[in-house]
Amino acid sequence: MTASFPLRPFLPADTMALRELFAQSIEELTADDYDEDQRVAWASTAADAEAFAKRLGAMVTLVVQVEGEYAGFASLKDNNIFDMLYVHPYFAAQGVGSALADAVEALAKGRGATEITVEASDTAEPFFEARGYAATQRNMVPRDDLWLTNTTMKKQLVAANDG
Repeated sequence: MTASFPLRPFLPADTMALRELFAQSIEELTADDYDEDQRVAWASTAADAEAFAKRLGAMVTLVVQVEGEYAGFASLKDNNIFDMLYVHPYFAAQGVGSALADAVEALAKGRGATEITVEASDTAEPFFEARGYAATQRNMVPRDDLWLTNTTMKKQLVAANDG
């Protein structure tokens, strides 16, 4: 049973707090899988607040706040791409990521998607694997002058006989 967290849509006013959460999540939660230079390059993708707000606003982005604190956020792109899932280090392993993932998957299914794809970081791969995602390919993603690895993973949302 997944813990219940209040989910709400992203608002432009969330941008600065979510940029901070994004950076802290990368810095603290991915240190075992990515070196410092890689983490800095990855976090810098949110350096432009306006561009980050546009990116989040262009997708269905859900936000979790617990007693006013930003706990995490996740985005669904094009109804079948799980684009972002970030949890604040203070809220890691407390069910925030699972609550967000449940909501994103339900949203995708509700919008007619039969499968969902995610580009999972090496840190997130076991989380997605535990949720029934299967690795389909390894990727090398350029960030600044560095390469970061991730894995494209897919999950079937509808059983073959549901349709």
